[in-house]
Amino acid sequence: MSRNTDQSRKLQHRAEQFIPGGVNSPVRAFRSVGSEPLYIVRGHGSHIYDADGNDYIDYIGSWGPLILGHAAPVVIDAIIAAARNGTSFGASTPAEADLAELIISAFTHMQKVRFVSSGTEATMSAIRLARAYTKRKYIVKFEGCYHGHSDGLLVKAGSGVATLGIPGSAGVPEEFTQFTLALPYNDTNAVEQAFGKFKHQIACVIVEPVVGNMGCVPPAPGYLEALRAMTARDNSLLIFDEVMTGFRLAFGGAQELYGIQPNLTTMGKIIGGGLPVGAYGGPSEIMNLIAPLGPVYQAGTLSGNPLAMAAGYATLNYLLKHKDVYATLDKLAAELVAGVAAAAKDAGVTISHNRVGSMFTWFFTAGPVTDWTSAEKCDTKAFGNFFRAMLENGIYLPPSQFEVAFLSATHTEQDMQQTIAAAKQAFAGVAA
Repeated sequence: MSRNTDQSRKLQHRAEQFIPGGVNSPVRAFRSVGSEPLYIVRGHGSHIYDADGNDYIDYIGSWGPLILGHAAPVVIDAIIAAARNGTSFGASTPAEADLAELIISAFTHMQKVRFVSSGTEATMSAIRLARAYTKRKYIVKFEGCYHGHSDGLLVKAGSGVATLGIPGSAGVPEEFTQFTLALPYNDTNAVEQAFGKFKHQIACVIVEPVVGNMGCVPPAPGYLEALRAMTARDNSLLIFDEVMTGFRLAFGGAQELYGIQPNLTTMGKIIGGGLPVGAYGGPSEIMNLIAPLGPVYQAGTLSGNPLAMAAGYATLNYLLKHKDVYATLDKLAAELVAGVAAAAKDAGVTISHNRVGSMFTWFFTAGPVTDWTSAEKCDTKAFGNFFRAMLENGIYLPPSQFEVAFLSATHTEQDMQQTIAAAKQAFAGVAA
């Protein structure tokens, strides 16, 4: 029996009258999975509930920020307390330095941090800063890595761009991207060649240390170390985009997990506890170039918003005091990913899978998936069938083959078993 989603359908039709596609972020449209978007009205722990009252185990978690689950009491209490004093002042508040100090404590290279309102702003600003510091123009990014929708970074950008099957974005002049070098991820030789061709011209290399925007793709052994060595040798900056991985894979992010120290780090998602936020940080020598101390201008009316600062501080403070949560997440995620993979094998369905900590993806391809070239070989139609079957069985996965799934601290063993059982049914349908 199909779940009734009439109310979601009505809400979508209404939204389409006022909002392009009825959505404020393209992947929410569910078009790549051949379905219609759900309208979510409530979340609690590991579950969300749509406008028709349907209950789902959620593996999106607002695309990563909700590591403590939906409506975590410690976060909600902090937001309410902050809101009682006012939602925004356009002036400095004590909470900004409180959260900054907590973030800096987690990253050994970081001495100062600047808050913005989104991950896009964070990466855009960090690159501007890198160019100012090095006095160079070229930047290196990697195919399938998404660093926000600023003009110079929408080049082979993975994520929603890949989901929609477009190479970049209309409205971005070629002149804006001529200094962006898009290279294959996990290919050390390609980076060596770029540094050889553009010797002393590359301002920075920006990378997702664990990619989450073509599905979960971990770095090959020695890859991050090679990026660190090459950038240091050429006096270029290494920027880790930890918008997704920061405080997700470890308290100190991917750089703690892999033992690599970048020059700059961009952050978002978890540091706002589910509210809009972004940040970038690094050594004082570099960060002091930012206005009002230096010539690199960057500003934002809602940067350091007191509600986001309160939610972020509550989340990070909880993680700091309960670091054992990372081991628990790793254990449950390993069980889930292996269980679903086993269900696929039993059904004769070919998939591969990648996982780092509580980030994971099942790819509908023989694999392995190590870069964008291998990721784009996925059978997106088969994934769409799987997605719809899982949704019908109460499992809410990312509505794209090229988006990563997340676990929260509120997911349970029962959630894992229910999801594996749903996958067995879903794969039976895919195989048929």
